[in-house]
Amino acid sequence: MQPDCLSAEGERRCRRLLAGATARLRARPAAAAVLVPLCSVRGVPALLYTLRSSRLSGSHKGDVSFPGGRCDPTDQDVVHTALRETHEELGLSVPKEHVWGILQPVHDRQKVKVVPVLAGVGPLDPRSLRPNPEEVDEVFALPLAHLLQAQNQGYTHFCRRGRFSYTLPVFLHGPHRVWGLTAIITEFTLQLLAPGAYQPPWPARSGPQAGGLAPGSPLLQSAGPAPVPD
Repeated sequence: MQPDCLSAEGERRCRRLLAGATARLRARPAAAAVLVPLCSVRGVPALLYTLRSSRLSGSHKGDVSFPGGRCDPTDQDVVHTALRETHEELGLSVPKEHVWGILQPVHDRQKVKVVPVLAGVGPLDPRSLRPNPEEVDEVFALPLAHLLQAQNQGYTHFCRRGRFSYTLPVFLHGPHRVWGLTAIITEFTLQLLAPGAYQPPWPARSGPQAGGLAPGSPLLQSAGPAPVPD
């Protein structure tokens, strides 16, 4: 049975598990940070996503993502970056005390270090948000129960020069496909929130661990980044 991820007990457990990583990573230099918003939509625990504007430049335009962006020299730390960017993109103000902690950093295609910050944003109707149209085309939520169902999970094997390189998760059957860096962060989040309920939908692998953590993995508290496709 899926645990109540929004309960006070669930929050305390997650904060405790993330405390070490948060203390180590909060003030460390990073190129970018994203907020992983844990919300309740009509009483159902969910994660909030954005669809990046197709008018943006760069390789990430039109992708599903979490709100966030590059760190500014005036930002106090990566938490400040994630909260600032979320407000700029969605008009959503998240108090610092609602931040549960920092997940494992990841690298984007350009090897840029991105730090995910998990926060509880409470009851929310995505339709009530007014995203910045220059940055975001759409805002939507996916229930945790949907993300945890095996039929909504998949994977992609990536090859380099004709040889297997690594495997990344993908989440299907929502309004938009969740893949790449955002899928890796989603996987980290599911394994933290619902230990044992999420199992990577691919066989055991050798070589680089591009995504996927065993339940209770110390990588949730690691400073080492995970890659996404080049």
